Amino acid sequence: MSVLFPTYARWEVAVKEGKGTTIIDVNGKSYLDFTSGIAVCNLGHCHEKVNQALKDQVDKVWHVSNLFQIEAQERVASILTEYSSGEYVFFCNSGAEANEAAIKLARKHTGKYKILSFQQSFHGRTLGSMSATGQDKVHQGFGPLLQDFKYLPYNDLDAVKDAITDEIAAVMIEVIQGEGGVRIGNEDFIKGVASLCEEHGVLLIVDEVQTGIGRTGKPFGYQHYGISPDIICVAKGLGNGFPVGGIIGKGHLKEAFSPGSHGSTFGGNFLAMAAAEATINEIFNPTFLAEVEEKGNYFKDLLAEKLKNVPSVQSIQGKGLMIGVTFDQEVAPMLKDLRDNGLLALVAGPNVLRLVPPLIVTKEEIEKAVELIVEQCEKL
Repeated sequence: MSVLFPTYARWEVAVKEGKGTTIIDVNGKSYLDFTSGIAVCNLGHCHEKVNQALKDQVDKVWHVSNLFQIEAQERVASILTEYSSGEYVFFCNSGAEANEAAIKLARKHTGKYKILSFQQSFHGRTLGSMSATGQDKVHQGFGPLLQDFKYLPYNDLDAVKDAITDEIAAVMIEVIQGEGGVRIGNEDFIKGVASLCEEHGVLLIVDEVQTGIGRTGKPFGYQHYGISPDIICVAKGLGNGFPVGGIIGKGHLKEAFSPGSHGSTFGGNFLAMAAAEATINEIFNPTFLAEVEEKGNYFKDLLAEKLKNVPSVQSIQGKGLMIGVTFDQEVAPMLKDLRDNGLLALVAGPNVLRLVPPLIVTKEEIEKAVELIVEQCEKL
């Protein structure tokens, strides 16, 4: 009998160890991991350089609080701003915290409170980030949410034109909706939203919690669209599994986050910064990112070729190594069969098989995964 709150529909797999793209359970069974801890372990499990950075730090100091100067924060922040449109960074511990910080910063800077987000979006499960999330199933049972959030149809620029006014503080958007079904923002839509924000003096917040840190083949997913967000929210892949998140903001927002306006006891601690610095130094290498894009295209093309005659497959979509296969039926039963055969995958909504392997995955491992997926499709 578990003494844990039953907040998770847990799988029957208990993990003992992991290395690279492989997980081994307590019974010694090996799995090819195409979940990456839900798009977190972008360098795979127990990456040598990340592990060593943590080992080097763990015997020095873990935590002193943000009352102190922490040089590693400056180094990591400098890398994040170098590879993004931002100039200042705030560190926290998770994606939900990053989105909370972004909401607070937008409201504080503008003095306005209305925020537009999108149907089927997902921004977290804290009260503020849940309020920004455009999914009723996430809201149910928690009573009144934060006021002044409005959820618009995704990829519908006319809906944004009708809703955006000078009274809006910010538009909050994912350039690819991860939990919402691996839905890709159309180029005209994303660019149009950015232009409308600039025209009306509205802040543009891009939630890069899942798409950031190399997942799409660029440092951040918004860079596929040539836009320049005011606030970028990051987490998941930033620490390769060590809890760390943050927001990257433009210079004109600096004064809104003055001393006492926001904080995080554990945010940016020495261990988190050690993991983050080692992770982004590996991933932000142009050669590494080019390989991610190449492997992502190979993966999608191979899926398209092998599944073209499967009637239940409706579409294959994604960028880089963030891929969704949409079926005309629920895919949860398929996940269990895939696990039984040694492949770990995710859902994104009831009908979408979500595939987010570590960015170090090989083409041979991609081919093995596709082979196992094809076998399951033949049983549908």
